[in-house]
Amino acid sequence: MKLVPYRRNNELRPMSNMLSLFDDFFNRVYEDENSDENFRAMAMDIVEHDNEFQIIANLPGFKKDDIKISVHDTQLTIEAICKVNKEETQGTVYRCERYSGSFRRNLLLPENANVANISAKMEDGVLKLNIPKKDPSPLQEITIE
Repeated sequence: MKLVPYRRNNELRPMSNMLSLFDDFFNRVYEDENSDENFRAMAMDIVEHDNEFQIIANLPGFKKDDIKISVHDTQLTIEAICKVNKEETQGTVYRCERYSGSFRRNLLLPENANVANISAKMEDGVLKLNIPKKDPSPLQEITIE
């Protein structure tokens, strides 16, 4: 059974435009959580330093064995699989917010990223990727004959 959020049409109220922005935001979040797609996004920071790019992703509760990092051409994919074993309880469950499924992020890397030397480290639910930069290739001049 899929629950459908109740939407009110508040066009007669003066603040309806502002309220509808909030309603649309929360309805989109609700719909995204309940979509048929099994993958969700993870929060991350991307920082560029002089000699490398650094990606810091929050993955609380994940083990490094649950995370898969792959690179194809210039596309970096980080995927984490979360399997929560739900235990039967005798009490009534009023709210269940823990997520079981997969998180995935796809990032396009810049041309100067050295994908052969990417390093990854997982510590306290935070994944850190260091992507070194390549030296720029020298300008190649072509002589006209």
